[in-house]
Amino acid sequence: MGAFKAYDIRGIYPQDFNKETVYKIGAFLPGLLGADFVVVGRDVRVSSPEIFQALSEGITDVGCDVWDIGLATTPMVYFSTVHFKAEASVQITASHNPPQYNGLKISRKGAIPVGYDTGLKDLEQLVLTKEVKKASKKGKILRKDAKTPYIQFQKQFVPDVSNLDISIDCSNGMSSILIHDLLGNKPHYIYDTLDGTFPNHEPNPLEEKNCRDLEKAVLANHSDVGVIYDGDADRVMFIDERGRFLQPDYITAVIGSELLSKEKGNSLVDIRTSRSTTEYLAGLGSEVTIWKVGHAFAKMKIREIHGIFGGELAGHYYFRDFFNCDSGILASMIVLKVVARLKKEGKSFGSFIDSIVKYANSGENNFKLNHKDEAMQALYDAYAPKAERILDFDGYRIEYKDWWFNVRKSNTEPYLRLVVEAKDKAMLDVKYAELSAIIKHFD
Repeated sequence: MGAFKAYDIRGIYPQDFNKETVYKIGAFLPGLLGADFVVVGRDVRVSSPEIFQALSEGITDVGCDVWDIGLATTPMVYFSTVHFKAEASVQITASHNPPQYNGLKISRKGAIPVGYDTGLKDLEQLVLTKEVKKASKKGKILRKDAKTPYIQFQKQFVPDVSNLDISIDCSNGMSSILIHDLLGNKPHYIYDTLDGTFPNHEPNPLEEKNCRDLEKAVLANHSDVGVIYDGDADRVMFIDERGRFLQPDYITAVIGSELLSKEKGNSLVDIRTSRSTTEYLAGLGSEVTIWKVGHAFAKMKIREIHGIFGGELAGHYYFRDFFNCDSGILASMIVLKVVARLKKEGKSFGSFIDSIVKYANSGENNFKLNHKDEAMQALYDAYAPKAERILDFDGYRIEYKDWWFNVRKSNTEPYLRLVVEAKDKAMLDVKYAELSAIIKHFD
C-alpha cells in the first residue's frame, strides 16, 4: 500500500489512501499498541475532519476511546502522548506537503515513533488482510484540552527577545495557534491565519521559493532574524538579517552553541550534515553521531546515545528535554535566545553563521530518475575504492580529505537526493558536475 512510508502514513487523499483505509487503521491500532484510549490531533488541511471522523469511528468501534485534542501542531501531539500517559497517539497531517496530501503520524507510549519497521508494516498487513471485529460496547470520543498545558510547558523555553526585531511566517499552518501566546504581538507576522489550502505558499520552508515573502519582510522590517515554520510546526527554518536563507544543518550548530554552553554531551546529526556543523560541535566538546534521515530513526538514536539534542538538514531539531522529539517552536526559541545574545554583544546572526561555515556546500538537490539503484551503484563504484570513509546506512556518504558527498533515495518522494561539500567553491563545482553527469545517465 503506497501510503505506508518509512516514518508515517502519507499520500494524496483520497487517492493513495481513503476513509475506508483510515477506518481500518483506527480499528487495528489500539490492539497493535495495547491502548484503551488514543490521543488524536489534526492539522488544518481540508481533508483532516473527514480523516478524523473515519479514524475515530474505527477506534471507537473496537471499544477504545478517542481523546480528541482538536487542531494541534505535531509536537503538541507528542507532548500530549506523554502528558496524558497515552499508549498511542495519532496526528493527522501531511506536514510540509501540498494541500492535496494528508497522512497519519503514529506514536506509542513515551512519544516513541511508530515507523515502518516498528509497527507500520504490521498495521499495513492487518489493514490489507483482516476484517474489523466490532466490540460489543462502543468507545467514546472525549474532548481534551492539550493546548493549555502545552503552552505552559513551552513557556519555560521562551527567551527575553525584547531587544530583537523578528519577522515570522507561519505558512498558514499550525504554528499560528501557539506562537502569539509565546512571543506576543511584537514580532511582524505573516500568514498567521489557519488555511488548509495554503494560499500564499506551500508549507515547506526547505524550498527557498516558499521563503521569499519572509526574506522580503525581514529586509522591509529591518529584522534581526526571520523565522518560518512548516505546516505542522515540527520543522523550522531561519532567515538572517541580510534576507539570506540559512541552511538548516548550520542551525544545529547554533542550537549547540547554546545547549553545550550549559552542559557537555552527545549530539546527533543526519548523514547529509555539513562538516562545518560536525566540526563546530566537536570543538564545543560534543561527541557527534551521524545517523539516518527521518524522525522515526532520529528519535530512537538520540535515546540510544543519550544525546542532549540533534538536528537534520530538513529542519527537524530534537531535544532530550522534549522527550527526544522534534519541535519547530522549541528550536526557534533556542535560536532566538542566541540571536538576542549576539545582538547584545554587537554581533549579527549572519556573521555568526559565517564564522561556523568553513566549506562550500551544494545543499540537497533532487534528481527524478527511473533507475535510482543503478545510479547509486555507479557512484559507489566510481568513488568508493579510494575513499577515506564510507557510511552506508542511508544511501552512501563517501568521504575524501577535501570533499564528500551523500546520495540517497527519498523515503517519501520519487527522488534521488544528492549533497556535495568541498573545501572551496571551485572544487565543489567540479565534483558536483562529475556526480550529476553520472546520475543523469540513468534518467
